[in-house]
Amino acid sequence: MAEGIKDKVAIIGMGCTQFGERWDKGPQDLMIEAFIEAIEDAGIEKKDINAAWSGTCYEEVSIGKSAIPLAATLKLPFIPATRVENFCATGSEALRGACYAVAAGAYDICLALGVEKLKDTGYGGLPQNDTQMGTSLRAAFPNFTPPGAFAMMGTRYFAQYGLSPDEGKRALAHISVKSHHNGAMNPKAHLRREITIEQVMNAPIVAWPLGLFDCCGVSDGAAAAIVTRAELAKKFRPDPVYVKALQISVSSGEELMFTDWDYAHVETTVNASKKAYSEAGIKSPREELSMMEVHDCFSITELTVYEDLGISPRGRAKEDIEAGFYDLDGKIPCQPDGGLKCFGHPIGASGLRMMYEMYKQLQGKAGPRQVKNPKFGLTHNMGGIPPVNVVSTFIVGL
Repeated sequence: MAEGIKDKVAIIGMGCTQFGERWDKGPQDLMIEAFIEAIEDAGIEKKDINAAWSGTCYEEVSIGKSAIPLAATLKLPFIPATRVENFCATGSEALRGACYAVAAGAYDICLALGVEKLKDTGYGGLPQNDTQMGTSLRAAFPNFTPPGAFAMMGTRYFAQYGLSPDEGKRALAHISVKSHHNGAMNPKAHLRREITIEQVMNAPIVAWPLGLFDCCGVSDGAAAAIVTRAELAKKFRPDPVYVKALQISVSSGEELMFTDWDYAHVETTVNASKKAYSEAGIKSPREELSMMEVHDCFSITELTVYEDLGISPRGRAKEDIEAGFYDLDGKIPCQPDGGLKCFGHPIGASGLRMMYEMYKQLQGKAGPRQVKNPKFGLTHNMGGIPPVNVVSTFIVGL
């Protein structure tokens, strides 16, 4: 019977570039930057790595369709290498491959690396340039945009739970203000300016209720992790971070086929989180989790994630938000590094970037953003749109 991978895998090294408009760097430069930090952090050499996974979503401007650019750029020593892609959950998918390979006993040490050069696409947002969901996205949804899809979630949530436009918008504004506050203390974040509630409320609208400050940064960047078998971890460092749970859920598309789905939550998040809590042995996430990095591509996404993860009661996330429950000094700080909103969102790197923050926080190395005495950290990485998506959830601890 399957038993999961709790405490079978440890992260012993991580690296992350500064995210932002990295016009002076190509994807290979970013890969090298993240990789060097990761192996130096782990105290290993390239020859110690047994296998590698790379993640990138838009291959035409990043590293292509295969893993050969990863091996060639990093000069890896003729080891197995695999390129993966799973929409915005691509970075987590690379880490999943490395973790499962180690947990299976196939390898002792593996590398996971994610990279994206989104600014080089020439789009202000995400490009829509290949076949997704089995057909051309533009042909199936000619008026589709990511802000539009998530904006509909916002209006539906407001209607379902009786929030006036002003009440709902102010709850979203608090989320953005919180993330900007945290990001301003993060030297690797793309956006590092504090903002106010009124600035968010009065910002230009992208797709109502989402304004300029409700949307994440479109960024370039890379992040990497070195994982090993748990019993080997302390040979490399005194403070490894152990994987307590790793779960993924992919939509079947049924949300679009029936009228059961309310468009005010994401079913894959509910599913993946329940399985992750079970694997980690967490009974009450509201009481046991110390901190989170979630997929805040838009502020409404973060709000609904609070409820989908079983932390805030349905329809009452607004109360927790306004009480500061998810602020840096709150009960469960969310996005202590600024999140996708301010750290940025180079798609292939985002899942690994989330883990980078949890890793540093658990080791007590997050500087002014440090969460007090963290025990468990959760990452939630979503790819796709509210009706059709993939969600990966990791829980890590010491």
